Amino acid sequence: MTAIDPTAHLTAEQIEELGRELDAIRDEVIAGRGEKDAAYIRKVISAQRKLELASRGVLLFSLFPPAWLLGTAGLSVAKIMDNMEIGHNVLHGQWDWMRDPKIHSTTWEWDHVSPSEQWKHSHNELHHTYTNVMGKDNDLGYGIMRVDEDQKWHPLHLGQPLWNFLNACFFEYGIAAYDLELGKNLPKQQRRSPEFRARAKAVGRKIRKQVLKDYVIHPLLSGPSFLPTLAATFTANLVRNIWSHSVIMCGHFPEGVQVFERRSIEGETRGQWYLRQMMGSANISGSRAMHFMTGNLSHQIEHHLFPDLPSNRYAEVAVKVRALFEKYELQYVTGPLPKQVFSAWHRVFRLSLPNRKPKLRTADREPELLAA
Repeated sequence: MTAIDPTAHLTAEQIEELGRELDAIRDEVIAGRGEKDAAYIRKVISAQRKLELASRGVLLFSLFPPAWLLGTAGLSVAKIMDNMEIGHNVLHGQWDWMRDPKIHSTTWEWDHVSPSEQWKHSHNELHHTYTNVMGKDNDLGYGIMRVDEDQKWHPLHLGQPLWNFLNACFFEYGIAAYDLELGKNLPKQQRRSPEFRARAKAVGRKIRKQVLKDYVIHPLLSGPSFLPTLAATFTANLVRNIWSHSVIMCGHFPEGVQVFERRSIEGETRGQWYLRQMMGSANISGSRAMHFMTGNLSHQIEHHLFPDLPSNRYAEVAVKVRALFEKYELQYVTGPLPKQVFSAWHRVFRLSLPNRKPKLRTADREPELLAA
């Protein structure tokens, strides 16, 4: 672990000026939102629904291998689209300005076992507010992994590569679990809480609905193709889970992305919040197709700076944001998907082992930022 703060060269005045420049970028996009943006999300939703319907139709004949392969591939893509470019972004309120009740964060429900209201609380309110702050951001290691050398090592951490792999395979259930904050609610007295019980029942209802749709009704409609359709749906969910987990891992866990202590956000200004988002996020480089299939979370830095801006505008915003990184001499962490996945998994394995170097004394290190 290094105790060097990569933002130490910035003065308080520079940080606040950076905040003002980022506010100006956001204001420009908001002022320019219009019919072209609205047409984009409507087109994406229409394409996703048609693809899912067609894929499920093909899977009615999944007894035949070509139909199984085509239907499974199509359903996998449709589920990724629903989860990433549509659901995640609609629930962020990116399209609320359209005033369309059918495409609004208060009414949207997605193809996911985590109820949208609970996800919005844990993701929008907690993760985006306390990005990469240890003990505050549940998305940081999902509550099951050691994420920095400063955390006390325990032999159980040796298994975190396995926990992370299993979490990837069943990612939507993992999200539902930490939306419920099971870690702190497992004690009996906490489970008796009316609030927790209500939230747990909501998750249970959503799981039953998803299981009924994916693993009962649709396979039954396939008749003789029941088992192949069941396998196809499981495969599509597995592909969607691993893909979304990989994208999110690449956004906050590659080497070079910073982790912060709780006390670092005491009295945090707007400029300092922006700076933390910049240092606590990483991008994925690639084609337009790559950006689309990640829900534009390949522009994770820009998304964390401006989570409520339409996702189709992140590419143009990224050019201006990267220029600010260069202006203020900050590291813009980015790279192709294979590189970022390798980097994130390298960090998972590295932190599963005990520290190879002794910790620095508190007096010898920056208390505000833990750079992994």
